Amino acid sequence: MIPQLVTVRVRRSNGRRIRLYIPVVPVVLVLSPLLLLAVLGGCIACLILHISPAGALRGVARVLWALPGTRFEMEQGRAAVLVSVG
Repeated sequence: MIPQLVTVRVRRSNGRRIRLYIPVVPVVLVLSPLLLLAVLGGCIACLILHISPAGALRGVARVLWALPGTRFEMEQGRAAVLVSVG
């Protein structure tokens, strides 16, 4: 299942909190021209490094499939960032 929403929570050092909800599908649609260039660059890199493009695509698909439910937390001093993929 492809992730649908990414939530980013930031706690600044002054104690203020910011929460951002980023929908994945509209962002992918807006960035699709860059995505096309990234896929083309990935295919060229696969050819240069003698890696199967199908195997690389399978690996990327497995990483994307594992993303829903992932949480990434980083804290330094009084500032913190939490990213959850849902």
